Amino acid sequence: MMSERAPETAATPATRRIARRWPLVSGAAALLLAVGLGALIVVRGNGSPLKIDAEWMDEILEHRAPVWEYLSLTMNFLGAGIAGVIVIPVLILLVLLLLKRPWAAGYYVVATIVSSGLVQVLKSLFGRARPEDMLVVSDFGSFPSGHVANAATMAVCLGILFPRVWVWLAGAVYTVLMMVSRTYLGAHWLTDTIGGLLLGAAVAVLLWAPVAAKLQGERELAAKHPSPLRIRRRNSV
Repeated sequence: MMSERAPETAATPATRRIARRWPLVSGAAALLLAVGLGALIVVRGNGSPLKIDAEWMDEILEHRAPVWEYLSLTMNFLGAGIAGVIVIPVLILLVLLLLKRPWAAGYYVVATIVSSGLVQVLKSLFGRARPEDMLVVSDFGSFPSGHVANAATMAVCLGILFPRVWVWLAGAVYTVLMMVSRTYLGAHWLTDTIGGLLLGAAVAVLLWAPVAAKLQGERELAAKHPSPLRIRRRNSV
């Protein structure tokens, strides 16, 4: 049984040291960059778009077409509402529990909640107005993008929990598509999406640091004690 050995004792010494090194430094740096970017936007022009924001939005408006609008609306659906807030997180949670990885499930849930909470704090703190040419209805507060922060948190969490190249690539593509779609729909300025990316990734990495050993050990123990989900997948091959 998995209880025969604590998750952290199954981890390698190198993994235990992870919790005390670069995740805390890099995560804190990313968080500070996100806050600093928001402060720069407010101080520089009272929330007005930066030059890069204006130029990017001009390009977006010039190349709007139905096919890109449909794709962007799909990303909008996946990143918020019932799908983004309930369905996708619950599915990920259930898969992690079926894989006998309760620490991973708890890590993902906490990271998602903390990321969403910090987004609302920064939205209220900076109070940046959204672009005028919006194709969707959104609440007040443009910086940072909640859709992108959620996507980045999910991508980094899954990349940490399932350290495979294809998982990281899929997460990166999903996050970039979310960033582009938010600006395409006129819901955010480009710098809003950059702020969301930094915030979401920062939260995932910072919360990983104190439980890195437990997550690594849990993954190794789960590999030795296949869950029904893994057994069915093997039998189907």
